[in-house]
Amino acid sequence: MLTQKRLRWLKDLILEDKLVKFYQWCEWRKLRQKALERDNFECQQCKAKGKYKAAQNVHHLKEVKDYPELAMALDNLECVCIQCHNKIHDKRLRIDKRKPFFCEEKW
Repeated sequence: MLTQKRLRWLKDLILEDKLVKFYQWCEWRKLRQKALERDNFECQQCKAKGKYKAAQNVHHLKEVKDYPELAMALDNLECVCIQCHNKIHDKRLRIDKRKPFFCEEKW
């Protein structure tokens, strides 16, 4: 679990859109390794379907941006392969939701 100081740090990273620093943090890397070992380096989504695939990602079941207090909770982590992780986040089908440039100026 995170101390209050670390939780504030993480919330600041979220606000600054610098969450990559969290994923580079040595304590996160240690917890990530524990999750991979716990799940035998297997994708848990594939395993639930009776298939085997190596897990390369450790996914937060409850997203860090929404639940920063659970970022370091081992029971909030699931090991998944890249394909399953992309499905979870819908990256392949994601549409750029940014508004197109539009100028209200009329001459």
